[in-house]
Amino acid sequence: MQRQSPAGKTDLGGRIVVITRPAGTATALARRVRALGGVPLLLPGMALRGAADPAVARAGLRAALADDLLIFTSPAAVRHAAALLPLATVASVLAVGQGTARALRRHGVAAPLTPSRQDSEGLLEHPALHELQGRRLALIGAPGGRGVLREQLSARGARLRELHVYRRAPPRLDRRHVDALLQLPVSARVLLSSVEALQNLRELLPPPAWARLCAATAVVSSERLDAMARAAGFTRTVRADSALSADLLAAAMRAH
Repeated sequence: MQRQSPAGKTDLGGRIVVITRPAGTATALARRVRALGGVPLLLPGMALRGAADPAVARAGLRAALADDLLIFTSPAAVRHAAALLPLATVASVLAVGQGTARALRRHGVAAPLTPSRQDSEGLLEHPALHELQGRRLALIGAPGGRGVLREQLSARGARLRELHVYRRAPPRLDRRHVDALLQLPVSARVLLSSVEALQNLRELLPPPAWARLCAATAVVSSERLDAMARAAGFTRTVRADSALSADLLAAAMRAH
């Protein structure tokens, strides 16, 4: 039996689904798009690189694992940290969203804490982060981003350690990406779960290709991303419940 989306649709109806996940991370999502009757188009919004100095990052992670609380900011943060050291710790471990929590469980963290609202603001509402005065807290991710989280944790008195276990970089787009976008129909869906990916694509794509992308419907994972997509040129957007693949695809199916 086919599983229906909230709007009653059971598949993507042959639509092209543009996947903007980082280069090399979209295989599983592309497979799900095909299984739902869509046609995946890979358009990486960024590339992920390991830490600039793995030895320094490994030493920092070893120290962080002895802190009171750990916050992992993304699934990529979990993967790159686990590549440096096993994630064995007695600390309370928090994940920004369910995708990050799943990655933590895959790497041996049995019960990561997650917020009901899957973003920085939602995480700050978690009871584990209410009383932080003097507590040792490690924020594990990549340089840049999560400014609100960083500022609020410091303001609450945490002894904050920022640990960069990977780096984000602009993607390498070539003529094949541009040619595919120049033929993109307005019925396409564009999955967006990263502000940085949106900004990279806007800066790197030629104006005609960017215009064709913006003529499609953007499926966004947050209110903030919705506003930024519209400001960047998208006129039709639909909100997903989260950045999880299942939620993005459910929203893509119910979009008009």
